[in-house]
Amino acid sequence: MSVRIAPSILGADFARLGEAVASVEEAGADLIHVDVMDGHFVPNISIGVPVVAALKRVARVPLDVHLMVQHPGRYLDAFIDAGAAMVTVHVEVLPEVGPTLDAIRRRGAKAGVALNPSTPVEAVGPLIHELDHLLIMSVNPGFAGQPFIPGTFDKIARARGLLAASGSRVAIEVDGGVDLGNAAALVRAGATILVAAKAIFGKGDIAEATRALRRAAEAPV
Repeated sequence: MSVRIAPSILGADFARLGEAVASVEEAGADLIHVDVMDGHFVPNISIGVPVVAALKRVARVPLDVHLMVQHPGRYLDAFIDAGAAMVTVHVEVLPEVGPTLDAIRRRGAKAGVALNPSTPVEAVGPLIHELDHLLIMSVNPGFAGQPFIPGTFDKIARARGLLAASGSRVAIEVDGGVDLGNAAALVRAGATILVAAKAIFGKGDIAEATRALRRAAEAPV
């Protein structure tokens, strides 16, 4: 699988989101990652449905919406109606994830689950054949700019092995602390979607930062 770059608008200038999206798209971004936080599941509040709808009006690439919320089922229809092409929910908040994944797919969006750093990859075992993508958090969710957790490399490799053993080649997405220094190692471990906030939007030239992250991710072993 080729690697996809997903700039996270959590690190962008919210007063210039349209310009930011245009810049990263022109530089080859494959997805726009949107972190939705409710102040309950994670200790932060970010954005909601109106911002996703506004992004949909200007974005040319799919919107990858990550619901870091306590009750994701309440908001699926609203976010998909607003333009989410991919919706990710956390296993930590759902006693049964399967029905939520089914609901996402019935609405025509790609369905994924996210794992916090403390959640083992084995938690997705019963869900493997219901997933379009698996998101592995490489920081504790809630805030951009946190340091990368080194144990994530092994976790990604275990996840890829678990998926392969079941005949699945779903995308593995990694979110948190992704930068030029670890991009290639993440891809070697098995990641196929790299989410980056500070590594892209924390730079002066966000288009060049997007291109640089792809070059780093695709660097030969």
